[in-house]
Amino acid sequence: MDRKDTAADAATTRSVVDDLLGRIAAGDPGHIAALYADGADWKLDWPESEHGRAATPWIRHRSSRADAAEHFRQIGEHHIPEEVATVVERVLVDGAHAVVFGEIRQTARSTRRAYSARFALHLTVEDGLITRHHVYEDSLAVARAFA
Repeated sequence: MDRKDTAADAATTRSVVDDLLGRIAAGDPGHIAALYADGADWKLDWPESEHGRAATPWIRHRSSRADAAEHFRQIGEHHIPEEVATVVERVLVDGAHAVVFGEIRQTARSTRRAYSARFALHLTVEDGLITRHHVYEDSLAVARAFA
């Protein structure tokens, strides 16, 4: 790949990431999911034994658009919407790859415990769709809020 292709990839990647962040802020799971390719590599940095628990069902690996929509729908169901904030501190783009750094602040609906968790989100964009979604976050803060 030459430098021109990398610059074009970076521009597309940045555009898709900006669109994703806007859609997440708007909160429509189906609209968010439309940015994901079917077969996307979706992983969360949580112990496998903790995936899919009743208190945090959104925490599991996914691969389809339907899975992506379900992820964002479940997050919405398990948090108090009026007590949600995300601060995006930086977005780094290198060709088809992007990393979003920030902090989420939410309140667990079931326990009414507020928490904040720092995160890094590694995305890969190919042909205008997200093909990788790997999240690294303070899982202990989330787990404690739902315990």
